[in-house]
Amino acid sequence: MGDVVGDVRVAAIASLTPLEELDGDPFLVDTRSQHAMCARWAADRGYVVTHQLRVYGLRPDHHALWGGAGGRVELFVAPNDRVLERALVSVPGFEAECRRRGVRLELAGLEEPVYTARSKAGVHRRLSMPTAGYDGC
Repeated sequence: MGDVVGDVRVAAIASLTPLEELDGDPFLVDTRSQHAMCARWAADRGYVVTHQLRVYGLRPDHHALWGGAGGRVELFVAPNDRVLERALVSVPGFEAECRRRGVRLELAGLEEPVYTARSKAGVHRRLSMPTAGYDGC
């Protein structure tokens, strides 16, 4: 503790969750707050988040985790186990893949933000996309 390691490449994992779940579990929908929690955790340890991943149901060996993030990372951090369970198809499989590759996996475990009707509306505005002209590509 107390060591500042600025050259450790940290990837923050956030879960993509349908906007329809905003009322039931706003934190799982709010990727901005998920990434902020990871960044706060990293900063407290002298790390900087170099990659922000927004994923849902990825395989533990998926390229987006291991190559698509701009190269090798030394540490993955997720806000909590709920986010990690949503982001990956198999948390135990991902833990095993991390061990195999020599990459640490951490959970920030910080307190989730309190969501009011106003803050939920802000998340909704940020995440809503107009559908007119959308062709599904």
